Formats: sequence, C-alpha cells, structure tokens
Amino acid sequence: MQFTIDATSNKARACTIKTAHSTIQTPVFMPVGTQGTVKALDANDMLELGAKIILGNTYHLYLRPGSKTVKKFGGLHGFAKFPNSFLTDSGGFQAFSLSKNTKQHEDGIMFKSHIDGSKHFFTPQSVLDTQYDLGSDIMMILDDLVALPNTQERIKKSIERTTAWAKEAIKYHKEQQAKGIGVNQNIFAIIQGGTDKNFRKLSAEQLCALEDYDGFAIGGLSVGEPNADMYETVEWTTQFMPENKPRYLMGVGTPEDLIENIERGVDMFDCVMPTRNARNGTLFTSFGRLNIRNAKFKEDEGPIDPECECYACKNYSRGYLNHLYRAGEMTYFRLGSMHNIHYYLNLMKEAREAILEDNWDNFKKEFYAKRSK
Repeated sequence: MQFTIDATSNKARACTIKTAHSTIQTPVFMPVGTQGTVKALDANDMLELGAKIILGNTYHLYLRPGSKTVKKFGGLHGFAKFPNSFLTDSGGFQAFSLSKNTKQHEDGIMFKSHIDGSKHFFTPQSVLDTQYDLGSDIMMILDDLVALPNTQERIKKSIERTTAWAKEAIKYHKEQQAKGIGVNQNIFAIIQGGTDKNFRKLSAEQLCALEDYDGFAIGGLSVGEPNADMYETVEWTTQFMPENKPRYLMGVGTPEDLIENIERGVDMFDCVMPTRNARNGTLFTSFGRLNIRNAKFKEDEGPIDPECECYACKNYSRGYLNHLYRAGEMTYFRLGSMHNIHYYLNLMKEAREAILEDNWDNFKKEFYAKRSK
C-alpha cells in the first residue's frame, strides 16, 4: 500500500491510497457489500457510480458460501467481478451482534451461526486465513468489541484482548507474507476503549506502536452512544494515531457524521445506511432526507434531488419512484440504492475538493445551510 497526504484544511485531510487493485482518493466512503455484493446493485453499477473500494464481510462470507469457495473463483475480485479494491472486516462485530450465544475467550470468539446454529471459533489467525482466501486489499484484525454503555472493567478487558490479538495477528501476517501468502494484502488494527478518553489513549498508543500495521481504525463507536460523545471520542483519539497512515472510522454513518468526522481527521468510512435507508424509502439529498413513500410525491415530476447527477435523478421522477415503492417493485430498490450511494460518494468528492482548496470551513457551512432551508 502507498499512502500520501495531498492536502489538509484545518484537521481535514485529502489523501491517496494505492492498493494492488485501485487508487483511492480520500475522504472515502466504502459502500457495504456484506455478502460480496452491495444490496440491489452489481459490480457494473458500482463502477458506474465510481466506487474505488467496497467492504465485504468476513463473518458472512465465511459461513456462506465459505472462503474456500470464494478462493476457487479467484477471491472476491473474481467472484463478484468488481475489479477495484475490497476491504474485509474481521467478522467480530457480526459474531457479537448476530449471535445470542457469543462467548469471548482470551484467544478468540466462540459463536453460533445465525444461519444454522452451528458452532464456530474465530481467532486472530483464523480470520486472517479467511481473508487471505477472500483476497481483500485491506484486512481488519479480530478485536474484542463491547456494547456501550459498559463497565470500566469490561472495557479494560476489551483493550487488553484487542492489543494481544493485534500482536498475534501482525506476527502471523508477516510470517505468512514470508511464505508468499497475502503479499499484496494490507492489515489494519482497530482501536477500542468506549468513550473513555484514558482507555482510548491507552488502546491507541498500544496499537499504533505496532508499526508494521498499514493503517488504523477507530472501532466500537456508533453502537448506541450519543453523537456528541462519538465526535468527542474521535477528536480525542486521532491525535494518538500516526499522520502517515490511513485513519478509518468503522460503521459510521449519516452524511452529518461523515462531515463532522472528516473535520476531525478521519479518512475512511463505511455504513449500511445508504442502501438500508433506500430500501425503507428514505433518500438522501443536498437538502436533507426525503421520504419517497410520502403521498405528496405521487404526482411530483421533479427528480429526487435537483442537484444530483445520478442515473435515477437524470431519468426518473419522484412520482415514478413513489409508485415503484408503493407497488413493491424491485426496480425501486436498485434506483433508490443507486441514488443514495451516488449521494454519499459525491459528498466525499466535494469534501475532498474543499480540502484541496483549503476551503473546508465554507464547505461545511454551506452543507448545513442547505439543510436548514
């Protein structure tokens, strides 16, 4: 991986990440392709939208169809036919959130499959083996995630385990690369610590001292805490992260969340929100959210967003999309998802341009001003 900082505007950063499969300009939003596909869209749609990297999920792909099957097809790139970069998360969050019978051990996570109830055990090494099969460009390590709020004792244990697992993971990764495995794959560690500043500092300093990591993520946020606490935690944590490596905030979030955290020095984001909201009838626009289910759009001839250049906005009316949604037509899910993904990717493009022009403050003011009209 090559990483360069192209410009800054206050703490906001415009960077370039080069992997074996694509050149990624930040700030970047990674559409979530949990099962090897962004819901309702295919690889050609993602290329048309300009996506340079999407996220796949290790937990889901490990369970179905199985990483060996994906490997047989040439990894995620050959299986999904998306030629640009993939980031795969470790699967720890899904094991934590989808299984009622998850048990954290000192050396990994025991869980039951949400599909058939079968038992499985994730370790720092096993999740990397799965991701080697998947062939992702960026691999996330196994971390010990906790729900918020939680006890000081449990958060402290989370940090201890996450650091121990990170040391195991980077050692194993370097050993595998020496054998010719995963030589073009990069590895990120995940900072934990809840919203406690001392714990976040402790976790960041311990993990960022492991200099062989290619980048660092902030995990364990957007799990129930107030937005203000999330922003404060990110602002506090980024100061302990190296400037010369990518910074990734996991599982975040709304357009407002992205803007606020770009301002705090974050480079990379992912979230299911654009596609999930689209399927529920909520579309993102320059002027805020729009509920296409609303009866007032039945005879509206205008596009979803008059400032948007996506395929849906250039070709179809709010009235047509309102009809498709109410009729339960699958075409709506594709068009709505396409629009929302385009909105997010275009927002990142505009944010980058503002940073390159050292015009971040004005860009942020205009972003919020449109929403208050």
